Amino acid sequence: MKKIILATLLFFAVQIEFAQVGSQEKPPVFPSCQSSMNSDLVQCFYNQLQDFVYNNFKVPEIVNQKGFKGKVITLFEVDENGTFKVLYVDAVYPELIEESKRVFSTLPKIEPATYNGKPTFAKYTLTTMIPLQSPAQMQAEAEADKMIEAKKVALKAENPEYDKVEKEYQKFENPQFSSHLNIPFSHSYYAQFDGNLNQVGTNNHTASKPLTYDEVAKYFDFKEVNEKLQLNKTSWWGRKIFNENVVAIQTKDYWFTMNPIWDLRLGKSSPDVGRLTYNNTRALQIQGGLGTQINFTTTIFETQGFYAGYYNRLANSLKPSGGNPAILPGIGIAKDFKGIQYDLPSADANITFTPNKTMNFQLGYSRNFIGDGYRSIFEGDGASPYPFFKINTTFWKIKYTNTYMWLKDVRPDATLERTYTTKYMANHYLSWNATKRLNIGFFESVVWTNTNNRGFDVNFVNPIIFYRSVEFSSSARSGNAALGLTGKYKWNNSINLYSQFFIDEFAVSDMFGGEKSWRNKIGAQFGAKYYNAFGVKNLYLQGEYNLVRPYVYSHSEIVTNYGHNNQSMGHNWGSNFRELVGIARYNKGRLFADAKFNFGVRGFDFDTTTDAKNYGSNIYKDYDETRAYEKGVAIGNGNKATIMIADLNAGYLVNPNANLKVFANFMYRSFSPNVNTATVFKENTTWFSIGLRSDVFNWYFDY
Repeated sequence: MKKIILATLLFFAVQIEFAQVGSQEKPPVFPSCQSSMNSDLVQCFYNQLQDFVYNNFKVPEIVNQKGFKGKVITLFEVDENGTFKVLYVDAVYPELIEESKRVFSTLPKIEPATYNGKPTFAKYTLTTMIPLQSPAQMQAEAEADKMIEAKKVALKAENPEYDKVEKEYQKFENPQFSSHLNIPFSHSYYAQFDGNLNQVGTNNHTASKPLTYDEVAKYFDFKEVNEKLQLNKTSWWGRKIFNENVVAIQTKDYWFTMNPIWDLRLGKSSPDVGRLTYNNTRALQIQGGLGTQINFTTTIFETQGFYAGYYNRLANSLKPSGGNPAILPGIGIAKDFKGIQYDLPSADANITFTPNKTMNFQLGYSRNFIGDGYRSIFEGDGASPYPFFKINTTFWKIKYTNTYMWLKDVRPDATLERTYTTKYMANHYLSWNATKRLNIGFFESVVWTNTNNRGFDVNFVNPIIFYRSVEFSSSARSGNAALGLTGKYKWNNSINLYSQFFIDEFAVSDMFGGEKSWRNKIGAQFGAKYYNAFGVKNLYLQGEYNLVRPYVYSHSEIVTNYGHNNQSMGHNWGSNFRELVGIARYNKGRLFADAKFNFGVRGFDFDTTTDAKNYGSNIYKDYDETRAYEKGVAIGNGNKATIMIADLNAGYLVNPNANLKVFANFMYRSFSPNVNTATVFKENTTWFSIGLRSDVFNWYFDY
């Protein structure tokens, strides 16, 4: 049986082999081509035929006389016997036709073509160039033609790389909501998720702002909230205006978005400032991520504006050296625009690198904030942007934030050769969740300048060392140091209490001496928040009390004060004040309404020829010169003024991705000093505005 199977297999194998050989087609073969491979026989046949024609073809005299250049195309066959037969000749001159027939008639008989091993006839076409060309010349021309054609194809061909990139695009799934990108710091926006972060038992840290999306996403579902806000828009314009980013691209390796940013306002104030108030800000914001570790954002602003009288005067009072008329608080240096209006560019940028869940590094040009309140006594966001480098370290129950900042002193006395003085600030803030309800924070800060070309002093880079000892080891007058303590207590899931205590240039004996020494330079904050107040969903209430004693934030070396661009880096009002703030916020879907009330007492300098004393409100004065009192220093010393501000704001969220809002705002401000001077005088202001604004940072008007 095995022999039969083996014999059968051998039989079929032999049949298959013969079938493969027999089924092959073979062209006619010249004797010189007998040794060629089957795959080369056709080319060899043509080469031998062209060589024979070239050597035997005689161009007729009449053709030479006419200088003819062209082709002779001959259709022929090789029959079963290997004999060449001309079937048709195409040429301009009859003499060429006859010559072609003559040459083919002299061709020797060759081995015929075969099909399945049997002789058969085969038809071919031969082109003969006039003047005659050798096979080598014809091959060279053919190769040249191929190269030319290849170049033409190459010029027309498209590299597939661009199409490959576009094929990598995925549906945009709002990856920013789970990224390490900073959430634009806006009090109204942060209020929407602040309650989620402050549930009893959570192990997060809310004081060091801006927060990142991944920090908040554990407690607040940005995607779900965004989806609930989507409107039923099918057109491209409808989707882009109301629901989506203008540009949004996502692949598995990167993503980015691009949106226009607007702050367009038109209003009317009283006392009349001679024209309508307005703000015209256009900006472009780009955000993105490279992989999972790198995120970036940049926003470039261009602004023109004119505001209520008190705000314009404040901006003018902050003007820098060099001729520019003003500094808009929180924005930057403004140029003159049409006489009394302002024009200024500004920018905000940040790049974040998060190598692991513990470390986060940020390099930016923006503002920072430390605290849980509306204001911060430590580090507020009321000053204009500045370059900074920040390190966030999060582990166990601790978050440790180190921020290194490059600031500017723009006073005439600090300007050399039209260059503003650079100063440096380094802040450390350690947040510790002591219990499920209690958070305690420790703050330290130092400001120094480029004394003796020391530059950015590496002594202050060490994130662990206490600045106070470092400062005095290098020189007691070379830096301005401050310490602080914060506390937050979660009463329940709806109510939390928070506080800050700030000590500028700590002096124990003066602080507790009971004589109200001018060196008792402290600030404090006490506040409370109530989420979903009285059982009303999304009703947010906040009350806050701030006080900063005279001479806080100032220094004997003015350049090392706690300021930047003629603005306070702490509380917006500087020093020598107490303030009470009440805030109510409510939103339902895309509708929102905010109400804010400020009541405060401030002590101003008289700045007159009869009284030029320093009462401790202006942080850009040397506290060792013209100090009003040594003892008995109290808030309100100097020209005491009472301030009351009521602010109502309501509107509609147009696009949640750009936080674009259409709004109406009404503000009433009452300012009443004891003595009217050239710069401080009694005034009641009403200011009504309507506008369209992308709420991507806090712009304060409550001065």
